[in-house]
Amino acid sequence: MTDSQQIASIRSLTLTQIEDIRADPKPTYWVDGQRVHWQEYVESLQRTVDWCDQKLVDGDPYEVRSQGAS
Repeated sequence: MTDSQQIASIRSLTLTQIEDIRADPKPTYWVDGQRVHWQEYVESLQRTVDWCDQKLVDGDPYEVRSQGAS
């Protein structure tokens, strides 16, 4: 699995978590032994998605068009 594939997979799984939480919101979640309000947890998941998006954009090849004249 390439880095891009792994990042895309993380993004997809994170979006699924966000969808599940929003479908049945709870007042709080326990994450790594810490109590977190569900909205704060969703925001942290969204930051993960944003990070993945940026990494995927950074990894995309790009094209520079130039034109010379004489």
